[in-house]
Amino acid sequence: MPLDGWPQEDRKGWNVASQPPTRLRPGGRAGHLRPVTREDHAQQYGYYLGFLDRNGLLELDGPPAANVTATKVHAYLAELKTRLSSMTVYTRICRLRRAAQYMAPARDFTWLAEIGKDLALVARPRSKFDRLVLTEVLVEAGLRLIEEAERSPKLTKLARACRVRNGLMVALLGFCPIRRKNFGELEIGRSFVKIRGQWWIVLSAAETKEKRADERPVNELLTSIIDRYIAKHRPVLARSTGGPLALWLSANDGAPITPKELTRVIRKTTRSTVGVAVCPHLFRTSAASSAAVHRGDNPHLASAVLHHTHPDFTTEHYNRASSLSAAEGFRQIIRRHEKPSSVEPSETGN
Repeated sequence: MPLDGWPQEDRKGWNVASQPPTRLRPGGRAGHLRPVTREDHAQQYGYYLGFLDRNGLLELDGPPAANVTATKVHAYLAELKTRLSSMTVYTRICRLRRAAQYMAPARDFTWLAEIGKDLALVARPRSKFDRLVLTEVLVEAGLRLIEEAERSPKLTKLARACRVRNGLMVALLGFCPIRRKNFGELEIGRSFVKIRGQWWIVLSAAETKEKRADERPVNELLTSIIDRYIAKHRPVLARSTGGPLALWLSANDGAPITPKELTRVIRKTTRSTVGVAVCPHLFRTSAASSAAVHRGDNPHLASAVLHHTHPDFTTEHYNRASSLSAAEGFRQIIRRHEKPSSVEPSETGN
C-alpha cells in the first residue's frame, strides 16, 4: 500500500517522523536515516498494511501504528512464511517494528522485538556458491554480447541498443562493482564523467552507503564502447538526443531504468551469457573472490574495490576464494589418487 493510501494517522505519524534535523530542531525519529533507508521502512510498512487490507483486517481509525497488534502480526507472519525465505521474513518484521516505533515512540513494541529475535535464530541466508561467477568471466561475457550485437545485421536498432546496453552493464559492473542504487542512478556529466579521455565514476559522500566519496576510473578497455553507447545506442533508447541524463535508460519508454528493472536485465543477461543468473549485488562477491584468487598477496585489495573500511567485513560477507581454493585442492587430491578406469586389475598388480 503506497503512503497516500495509508490510514490518515499513520500517514501523519510517518511524515512527522521523517522530518530531517535542522540546526535548531532535532527532527523526527526517522529523520536521521538516509532517504533510501526511510523509503525501505515505509515500503515494508506498506506491505504490512496491504496484507491487512487484502484480508479485511485494516482499521482506518486510531492512533499511528494502531494496526500493529500481536494478532495481526502473527497472521502476517504466517502468510510471509509460505512464500518468502527465512532471511526475508526476518528483515520484513524488523523493518515493520522500526517503522512502528518511529511513528508511535510511546508504545511498547517489546513483544515484536522478541518475535524478531526468534526469527533471527532460524534465518539462513541463501548460499551464494551456486551463483558465484568470477569477475573475468562476467566482463568477458559482457564484451562478447556487445561485439555480437554490433556485428549482427539482423537486429533492429532498438534491439541492438538494448543488447549493447545490457552487455555494457555487465562489463562495467564487473570492473566497478558499486552498489545497485549508485549504479542505476549514474548520470552523464555528474556521477559519470569523462576526464582527459577516460570515463570516471564519481560519487559524493552523500550518495554512498559508507558516507565517503567514491571516485574510480573505468577501465580503458570500455572507453570506446561507452563512447559508442552514448553517441549511437543510447539515443535510440531515449527516442531522441535529449531527455534525461541517466546513463541507463529503459527500452520501453526511454525513462531512467528502475532498480527492479535493472536487476531483471542484469540477471537475464548473465543467465543467457554465462548460464547463471547473477544479481547486481553478487558482482561484489565476485569482485572480492576474484581479488583474493588472483592477488592473494594484496589482502586489502578486495576491501578497497568494495569501498569497505574494515577488511574483516569483506572477508566474512563477500570473499569466497578460500572455499573455492579448498574445493579445487581437494578435487586435485582425489584426481591424483583415482585409478584410471581403462586399467585392468591384473595390470595394477593387485
